[in-house]
Amino acid sequence: MQQAASREAVAILDFGSQYSQLIARRVREAKVYCELFRWDAPAQRVLALRPRGFILSGGPASVYEKGAPTLPDYVLRQGVPVLGICYGMQLLAHALGGRVAPASEREYGPAELAVTDLSSPLFTGLPFSMPVWMSHGDRIEALPPGFVVLAATANSPIAAMGHSQRRLYGLQFHPEVVHTPQGQQIIRNFLFNVCGLHGTWTASSFIEEAVTRIRAQVGDRRVVCGLSGGVDSAVTAALVHRAVGDQLTCIFVDTGLLRQGEPQQVVDTFRREQGITLVAVDAAQEFLAALAGVIDPEQKRRIIGEKFVRVFEREARKLGQIDFLAQGTIYPDVIESAGRPHAQRIKTHHNVGGLPEDIRLELVEPLRELFKDEVRAVGEALGLPEEIVWRHPFPGPGLAVRIVGEVTPERVRTLQAADAIVLEELRAAGWYRRTAQAFAVLLPVRSVGVMGDGRAYGHVVAVRAVTTDDFMTASWARLPYEVLARISTRIVNEVAGVSRVVYDVSDKPPATIEWE
Repeated sequence: MQQAASREAVAILDFGSQYSQLIARRVREAKVYCELFRWDAPAQRVLALRPRGFILSGGPASVYEKGAPTLPDYVLRQGVPVLGICYGMQLLAHALGGRVAPASEREYGPAELAVTDLSSPLFTGLPFSMPVWMSHGDRIEALPPGFVVLAATANSPIAAMGHSQRRLYGLQFHPEVVHTPQGQQIIRNFLFNVCGLHGTWTASSFIEEAVTRIRAQVGDRRVVCGLSGGVDSAVTAALVHRAVGDQLTCIFVDTGLLRQGEPQQVVDTFRREQGITLVAVDAAQEFLAALAGVIDPEQKRRIIGEKFVRVFEREARKLGQIDFLAQGTIYPDVIESAGRPHAQRIKTHHNVGGLPEDIRLELVEPLRELFKDEVRAVGEALGLPEEIVWRHPFPGPGLAVRIVGEVTPERVRTLQAADAIVLEELRAAGWYRRTAQAFAVLLPVRSVGVMGDGRAYGHVVAVRAVTTDDFMTASWARLPYEVLARISTRIVNEVAGVSRVVYDVSDKPPATIEWE
């Protein structure tokens, strides 16, 4: 990451754990910068961070199996603190002369940890006994030379180990998950007590670094930014504008598939309030015509992505000489695109990065090292309005993937009206910020209802609301019955043609957050 070497940082090596991103989030929550690397990433790329410590993640392999991920030689050569978690602890023990073997009893789920060395800097300020979350089938049978036992559970006599002189530590449990209540304090103890870090990485310090970096990259040349109105592109635009001012031009494409009132809000916020040069393009008819008769969701995405690129390209060419394209890429995008061995593509998104090769623009991606909550913090620090900063995530193809079946102008208007009611009622009840994402879905079925003295045969609207920290998993939001009742009553009464409202109570997994 550019300029990362100028700040205190920790490198996390990912050995395949489902919790690796959580480790990174916990470190960031302690206001310490970190980056997540695959365990076999090139040494020079990891060491360019100049890490003041390493964290080794868990993983599904066994260290004694042929072909299992190994500990890169450079980790111990740096002489900085290392914290191994689960597989990372076993790997540390294995590499330093300890013995790892299958446990007589696999340990999955809650366990009670007994700390045997409260003088260890890893457990400073923590109780003698605490609940932790285990997920392992192997355990350490013999410690490496120089290590001592720091904690144990009923099934793991060596649940934590340490070598204080070399500042090497291992935890058999997972401190990064919420099921280990004191886990964040353990991570903070490693960062502050062991690594000697200070927790100075904040939104303000990030903005200062990013502005300097953007100015150095762009110089006196021009930048174009595809502004969708979502928080990522909005913060990108505001940050680039702070750095280079009128050298930035934003292009906002109204696809006709946005939420109710959103196009005007975007124009008002960025052109009038933020003073950003903004080209607003009304392309609704083009997009809706291209989607006529299309039912398959992936085909919808492809059509919208292609059409978006064409419209953006057309407008960008009108601007004359442009050298840079600013994009709202964020850290989870970077991690996923870096590629995990067993990652599966769930859905496709359109992205301005798909511009034709004859438009050769260098990317400016100032948010590529931030998680979503950090993006919001930066947006607030930049002075963006709350309704932009805290806007719920919105799919790239817009309402087209929240209309199950064919997309028509009438169905778009119906969904926009229903969706607006969902969001209005959540805000009125104080639930908008308590949910991570909430919206309405228009289903391709009709249902019998009673309107006045007659029978009606109207549309069915599904309401979806979820809570989540990281969007990797999500739980359906337990909205109060009275809130659901108001949403249902208003939609049926105020949205023409809708006779029934249902509430989606599916978690992710097995369901996705979006319906298509």
